[in-house]
Amino acid sequence: MSKLFVRERRRIEEGEKKPRFRVVGVTGGDLKVYAEHIRKTELEAIAAETGSQIVYLPTHGTGKKDGSKSR
Repeated sequence: MSKLFVRERRRIEEGEKKPRFRVVGVTGGDLKVYAEHIRKTELEAIAAETGSQIVYLPTHGTGKKDGSKSR
């Protein structure tokens, strides 16, 4: 079974109408993702059609606008 590894975007605001997830990696299949950000319903449709499992990666910190990593 192939897996889609995704994480939530950083710096997203409540009620924002932009795609919320980013595909980080794919295993066990020949799938190419061209979108930089993707909606949850789109992820679920891709997973259903390809027989893949969606793995939601944990998020750490809130991110910073200056590009430095929060620890």
